[in-house]
Amino acid sequence: MSPTKPNINAAKLKLGAIQHDIAMGTFDFGRYFPNSKHALRLGNSQKQLITIDRLLNDWLKRVKDRTAYSTLRDYSSSVRFHLIPKFGSRKIGDLKSTEVEEWLNSLPITGKRKRNILIPLRQAFEDAIYDGLVDYNPMQRVRNPKNTRSEPNPFSQQEVERIIAALEGPEKNLFLFAFESGLRTSELIALKWEDVDFKSELIHVRRACVRGRLKDTKTTSGWRSVTLSDKAVNCLRDQWSRQENQDGYVFYDPKYLRRWSDDQVIRKRVWMKAIKRSGVEYRNPYQTRHTYASRLLSMGENPLKVAYQMGHKDWGVIRLVYGRWIGNR
Repeated sequence: MSPTKPNINAAKLKLGAIQHDIAMGTFDFGRYFPNSKHALRLGNSQKQLITIDRLLNDWLKRVKDRTAYSTLRDYSSSVRFHLIPKFGSRKIGDLKSTEVEEWLNSLPITGKRKRNILIPLRQAFEDAIYDGLVDYNPMQRVRNPKNTRSEPNPFSQQEVERIIAALEGPEKNLFLFAFESGLRTSELIALKWEDVDFKSELIHVRRACVRGRLKDTKTTSGWRSVTLSDKAVNCLRDQWSRQENQDGYVFYDPKYLRRWSDDQVIRKRVWMKAIKRSGVEYRNPYQTRHTYASRLLSMGENPLKVAYQMGHKDWGVIRLVYGRWIGNR
C-alpha cells in the first residue's frame, strides 16, 4: 500500500487489532498475513492456508513407496487431470461435499472410474483429519457412484474364426490362445515358457505385465494353473516352433523380437486392425475372456472349475456376470 494518510490510518487500525489479539492470547499470524511465507509455520488455523493441490501432492509423496507402480499411476492421473484442475486452488477448509457430488455427476465417465478418481481425495482428507489440519472431513458425506457393470458381449464361433483368419504368425497365436485360455492380456504378455507344462497340458499363471512392469497376478486367486484345450496346446507348439526372441516369453512383439511392452500396444497395433479386416463388430480384447467363459458354461462345464480357470476366488462372479450362460446348452 502506498503511504497515503488513509492507508496509514488503516495500518494503525490493523496494528491495534493485532496488539489486542496478542494481549488476549488469540493472535493468529495466518489470519492477518495469509500470503506470508511464514503463514504455515506461525499460523494457528492451517485449514485456512493449505490448498487442496498441496494436500494431494503431499499425499502422493507419502504413498509413493508403499503403492504399486500401476496404482500410483492411476492416483497421479486422477490428481493431475481431474482433482487439481477442479479443486486445486481451494483451501482445504472450504471444500463442500455437495459440490464434489455435483461435479461427479457432470463427468461423462463410468461409475467405477469416478470411484477411483475419488480415492486420492478421500485418503488425503483422512490424513488431514488425523494430522489435525481440518476438523471436518467433507468426503465422508460424498456417496460413491454406482459401479455399473458392462455386460459381456462375447464373440460367436464364426466371429472368432473370422478374427483369427485376419491375423498371422505370432500375433495370430496370441489371440487364438487368448480365446482358448481366458487369460487377461496382461497375463498373456507375462507368460514364460517355464510356465508351460506340455506333458500335463497346463500353464501356470504367476504374473502379469501392467503398464510395462511385471507384477504378481491381480489377486491371490489369480495365481493358478489352467488346463489347456487341444487347440491351445497346438497353438503353443506352433509358437514354440517359430520363436525368434531370446527372453523366454511365450508371446512376443514380432516387430522388435521382445516381450510386448503393454496391452495398449497390442490393442492399437494388432487387435483393432484385425477386427477391421475381419468385418466383425468391434469389441475390446477383454471380450476374448468373456468368450472363453461363456463357451465353457454353455457346454455345461462346472462353474466352480470355470471360476478357478479364470482366476476368481469363488464362483460368485461367474454367477453374477455369466449367469445366463450357465447350463445353456
